[in-house]
Amino acid sequence: MNGIISVLKPPGMTSHDVISFIRKVLGIKKAGHTGTLDPEAAGVLPVCIGKATKAVGYLSDGRKLYRANIKFGTVTDTYDSYGKITRETGISSINPKMIEDALEDFKGTISQKPPIYSALKLGGKKLYQYAREGKQVQIPERNVEIYELKLIDMLSENEAMIDILCSKGTYIRSLCYDIGEALGCGAHMSQLVRLEASPFKIEDSNTLEEIKAAAEDNRLADIIKSVEILFRHYKAIIIKQSALSSIMNGSLLFEQGVRQGFEGITENERVCLYGENGFIGIGSVYNDTGRQRLYIKTENIFI
Repeated sequence: MNGIISVLKPPGMTSHDVISFIRKVLGIKKAGHTGTLDPEAAGVLPVCIGKATKAVGYLSDGRKLYRANIKFGTVTDTYDSYGKITRETGISSINPKMIEDALEDFKGTISQKPPIYSALKLGGKKLYQYAREGKQVQIPERNVEIYELKLIDMLSENEAMIDILCSKGTYIRSLCYDIGEALGCGAHMSQLVRLEASPFKIEDSNTLEEIKAAAEDNRLADIIKSVEILFRHYKAIIIKQSALSSIMNGSLLFEQGVRQGFEGITENERVCLYGENGFIGIGSVYNDTGRQRLYIKTENIFI
């Protein structure tokens, strides 16, 4: 059993809880998630099973789309509604124009400090462990990319809904905190839903109940997606049957072993590898400068 299930994670479960559920329901040992969601957050959590676990890194690199509620006037130690209140400004209202103006400054490449209550490691220890011990640590800032950031709705005079399309490693809680600081009133994230973990979208994801029912009714093929879906934007290389076994064993692939697709490839390009029976894996293109020819080196096999 190999492939990817796009899980609609409910609030109140950790990402690890979801993996444990999948392993139990599917009767498998090999499963891994990509892009951890906080226990209180909901939304798209892609889970790789079987040999598809080798694709976790590729999924993690994809863009993420979030919908967050941000509440102004109150700051918490966790930057969300589950933490202890550390500051209240008593702000009575904030208008959409103020929010939209503030959001403009957070688009593009920004420097962000992860929250102390997070699983990010520093010095071999998770940050939340330092927080629970009451220890002060210097958390290094890091660059993340905010591709789109827009105001969706005003939920009340001091709470708004925003959408964030961002790179991996972006902490939405930190973003909400920083927006509040920029406005001078403080803020925290009051709710979070991941709408998309490219290429998986929330409308195509499966609840835990749906996954369990599919397993009981022997319909798992309906919800398990081929890992091929992650690499469809790569050029397709059709391998000759005579070269297939050597490629599967790690040999280099030269033009004479390719039936279709070799023309037009370029150095450092990633390609999708196919045999007569379909998708095999992905490879990278290299240049044999001595012989002035290109070749493909297998990067990952998924069958």
